[in-house]
Amino acid sequence: MTFFTHYFVICSGFNKRQLQSIAEEIEKQAKALGIRQLGIEGYQDAKWILIDYGDVIVHLFDKETRTFYDLELLWGDASRLSWRTVPVKTLRTK
Repeated sequence: MTFFTHYFVICSGFNKRQLQSIAEEIEKQAKALGIRQLGIEGYQDAKWILIDYGDVIVHLFDKETRTFYDLELLWGDASRLSWRTVPVKTLRTK
């Protein structure tokens, strides 16, 4: 649906520290898989943290900001994928 990325991952957190921790863990796991971050915005404020991996853009929101921007409505025509957790250890062996 867009030329600048293939996927959006949209996530919510309860507070600034939790959102920053989620961002840190995503970066840790991505590095372990050899995936390089192209940029990050909003980490300090942690109301909307955007992490750019090129083909995937991760949006981490607090509840109020997620409701205000409502990306699910904005991108409502996009296909949704089911999320499945795969242990990093398993991914490394592929």
